[in-house]
Amino acid sequence: MDVLVLIGRILFVLLFLSSGFGHLAQSKQMAQYAQFKGVPMPEIAVLASGVLLIAGALSVLLGVWADLGALLLVIFLLPTAFLMHAFWKETDAQAKQTEMIQFNKDIALAGAALMLFAFFAHTGGDLGLTLTGPLFSL
Repeated sequence: MDVLVLIGRILFVLLFLSSGFGHLAQSKQMAQYAQFKGVPMPEIAVLASGVLLIAGALSVLLGVWADLGALLLVIFLLPTAFLMHAFWKETDAQAKQTEMIQFNKDIALAGAALMLFAFFAHTGGDLGLTLTGPLFSL
């Protein structure tokens, strides 16, 4: 079971790690897009969200307070869904569908990260293949 959880953690965080590094490596382009979407202080938001993504993903991956890492990912995903993928504002049918797919993806990933939080916080030190136990206890 421990190996399956580790494989799941690896697969889960790949998206967040690559996205986080993208936020840092292409911050100017991403800030322009964030500004277009109406994100306040887009340059700071892009850099902060990149750090949030990497910190949360590494925490889940390495099992260092993985419950906190999962919460960090939720903190990134929920505002991102509403700020960056507001499909209800789109008038073009294709753009609306694309944004709705991205919105639903972010909401689903937030749900998965929330379940991971509960899983890590509930199992405590019995999780195995982690460097630390959870920060929270449920």
